[in-house]
Amino acid sequence: MTPRPHQSPAPAQTKDSPLNRAIERYLVFLRSEENKSPLTVEAYTRALSVFARLSGIQDPKEIDKGLIRVYKSELHLYRTKLGGELSVRSKNHNLTVLRAFLRYLLQEEEMDVYPPDRVTRFKEEERQVKVMNHDELGRLLSAPDTSTRAGKRDKAILELFFSTGLRLAELRSLNTKDLNYNTREISVRGKRGKIRVVFLSDSAVLALKDYMESRTDELSPLFIRAPERAVMIAPPGENFRLSRISIYNAVKKYALKAGIVSDPSPHTLRHSFATDLLRNGADLRSVQEMLGHKDLGTTQIYTHVTNPQLKEVHEKFHGK
Repeated sequence: MTPRPHQSPAPAQTKDSPLNRAIERYLVFLRSEENKSPLTVEAYTRALSVFARLSGIQDPKEIDKGLIRVYKSELHLYRTKLGGELSVRSKNHNLTVLRAFLRYLLQEEEMDVYPPDRVTRFKEEERQVKVMNHDELGRLLSAPDTSTRAGKRDKAILELFFSTGLRLAELRSLNTKDLNYNTREISVRGKRGKIRVVFLSDSAVLALKDYMESRTDELSPLFIRAPERAVMIAPPGENFRLSRISIYNAVKKYALKAGIVSDPSPHTLRHSFATDLLRNGADLRSVQEMLGHKDLGTTQIYTHVTNPQLKEVHEKFHGK
């Protein structure tokens, strides 16, 4: 990170620095006092790790206006493991987490730190929703080679994404015991620790059964890597759980194979799930529940996608 003009370069981060100890205390607070879900704690851990790495500071008391300005500049330059730039929404998530961390230090530890409300977020343009049409969805879902174990697994992943609208982290965290073919329901712990129920379509059930029949191990994670080695491992086998990046790359791989130029991601399948429901007559509040959105306003972004169809209905049936 480029040092501020009035400072010398920050020393390398140490694992036992006051900043890292404060972060660890905050994460404990989130679990024990705030009852945050594992997914939320994981997201906060990643965001604060990025801050610690980019800021280079040793102590949270070093945070000031100049450091926040340079940190925001570094977020613009930051690149993901795939070399991609962070979206404005992702940058703002990192800033929101930093604000929450500072608020904790101020209120819970009574530490004299930079005022959290002075950490301002970037201005966001109206969120754009990318969805696939039925032809693209069909080609994507048919892309895996189901004659192989990896193909069966990936087919189940794609079908499950579109059947449930799950977030990537939610799908990755599923275990084999979560499946219930009789009720065709899965209970999922999402953001803020909220439990919701998602539902399996016929095609998702078939793909999951086909995949599970190819498994010869007893491990807990629903989606695993290296199944030939997994059979020799005793449960639960958490180390064999398929990684976030592997699931993400699988969607990208099959989209490329299917010739889908819009370059969909796992979240595109979530968007497509929501818009498919709305286009077929589902009410907004039901879709909100199935997506696990806290606010109805978040779900309303999908009305922009379905509005063209509403216009067609109006022209066809109104005033004739």
